[in-house]
Amino acid sequence: MAGKVLSLLPPLLLAAAGLAGLLLLCVPTRDVREPPVFKYGIVLDAGSSHTSMFIYKWPADKENDTGIVGQHSSCDVHGGGISSYADDPSKAGQSLVECLDQALRDVPKERHVGTPLYLGATAGMRLLNLTSPEASANVLAAVTRTLTHYPFDFRGARILSGQDEGVFGWVTANYLLENFIKFSWAGRWFRPRKGTLGAMDLGGASTQITFETSSPAEDPANEVRLRLYGQPYRVYTHSFLCYGRDQVLQRLLARALQTHDVHPCWPKGYSKEVLLRAVYESPCTAAPRPQTYNSSDTVTLFGTGDPALCHSLVSGLFNVSSCSFSRCSFNGIFQPPVTGDFIAFSAFFYTMDFLKTAMGLPVATLQQLNASVIALCSQTWSELQTRAPAEESRLPNYCAGATFIQQLLTQGYRFDERAFRRVTFQKKAGDTAVGWALGYMLNLTNLIPADPPGLRKGTDFSSWVVLLLLFAAMLLAALVLLLRKARSAKSPSAI
Repeated sequence: MAGKVLSLLPPLLLAAAGLAGLLLLCVPTRDVREPPVFKYGIVLDAGSSHTSMFIYKWPADKENDTGIVGQHSSCDVHGGGISSYADDPSKAGQSLVECLDQALRDVPKERHVGTPLYLGATAGMRLLNLTSPEASANVLAAVTRTLTHYPFDFRGARILSGQDEGVFGWVTANYLLENFIKFSWAGRWFRPRKGTLGAMDLGGASTQITFETSSPAEDPANEVRLRLYGQPYRVYTHSFLCYGRDQVLQRLLARALQTHDVHPCWPKGYSKEVLLRAVYESPCTAAPRPQTYNSSDTVTLFGTGDPALCHSLVSGLFNVSSCSFSRCSFNGIFQPPVTGDFIAFSAFFYTMDFLKTAMGLPVATLQQLNASVIALCSQTWSELQTRAPAEESRLPNYCAGATFIQQLLTQGYRFDERAFRRVTFQKKAGDTAVGWALGYMLNLTNLIPADPPGLRKGTDFSSWVVLLLLFAAMLLAALVLLLRKARSAKSPSAI
C-alpha cells in the first residue's frame, strides 16, 4: 500500500506545481510604466562676452505639462560673443562649429532630428542692434546658416529681450532649488509649500532683477505671468541695459576721462594707455562722449586708489531724483519693495567671491560689504598682485566692480540691512550653472508634445506566455502520468 502511494507522489506534486503556477498567473496584475526614453534640447547662450552651449534632456512623458529638465552637457565657444564679429559676420557662425560638433556626439544619433536647437542672444546683440541693425541682422543670418547645416530641429536664432533674460534666469534658479516641483522619497513628484526666491543677474552689458509679487505692477511693462507645473506665477522683472559689468567699466572710464586726469577706481601704482575709440564706440558711453575727438588717439590714465572718489564716480550712474510711480529703483523705473530670499549670480558671485577668498574680507552684512569695498579700493597695485597673482588681468577693475555692486544693491534696488542678509551669492545651484538658458528650455518644453507613457505588465508579456505554457504542460504531464498509473492498476497483470 505504501509503495502505491509513493508511486503516485511524483505526478501529484507535478500536478500541484502546475495548478499553483496557473492560479498565480491568473491573479490580476497592475500595469506599470516603462522606463521613459529621453528627449533632448540644445540652447546656445550668446552673451556679450562669450557664447555657451547647453544640452538638456528630460523624460519623454512630462510632468504637468513641463519637462523635468536636467543638464546633459555643456560647451564654451572660443572667442568673444557673436556681437564682436559685426565686421566679419561669417566668423560668428564658424565660431560655433566646435561646440555643435560636440552636440552631434552628446545627443544620441536617433534623437538628432527631433532635438530642438535654439540660439538666444542677449545684451551684446541688443546693443549692436541699437547702433547697427544691419550688422545685427547679418550676424544672426550667419549663425543661422551654420545652425541649419546640422541635423537638429533648428527653431531660430533671436535676440532676447531684457525681460526674457530676467524671467528665464528666475525660472532657472527656482527650478534648480526645487521651489517649483520636488521628487519625494516615495518616488513621486510634488509641489513644495515654500515660496520662490528672487534672482539677480549681472552680465557683461546688462543687469536684471526678478522676483515674485502678489500685487499687480504699476508699470505693466515690468510684470510677467507664467504657468509652470500647473501653477500660475506673477513676477516683477526689469533689465537695465548698459549696467552690465563690462559696460559699467567702460562708462566709468569715459567719466574718468571727462572729469579727471586719473582713475580713482584703479589701484595706486597702476596705469594704462587707453584708446579713445575703444572707450566711445559703445552706445552706453554716448553721454560723456566728446562732440569731436580723434578715435585713434590714446590717453594714459593713472590709478589713484581713492575709495571716496570712486564711490562718487559710480554714484553718477544712478539717477534717483525722479519717479512717476509710488516708488522706483533708479532711472525712474518702478519697483515694488524687495521681499523674501534672493540669489545673485554671474558677475555678482565672482566679485563677492574675490572679496571673500582672495582678499579675505567679510561680506555677510551691508556694513561689512561697505568696509570691505573701502579696504579693496585702498589696496595698491603691488599689494593686489601679491594677493591674487593669478588674476592679474582682472585686478585693476575689482574695486570699480565691487563699488558698483554695493551701490546697485543699496542705492539702486534699495536693499536694507535686513533684506541684504537674505541674499545668497552663488555660481551654481544643484551642480548646474545658474543663467537664463535652462529657464528658456523649461518654458519651451511647454510647447513640445509629450509622448504617452508606455505601460506594461509587471512581468514582460512574452515571459508571461512562456510561463503559462510551461505550467500548463506540467499539469498536462501530471494528468497523463496519473491516467497511466490508473490503467496499470486495473490491468489483469496487476491481479
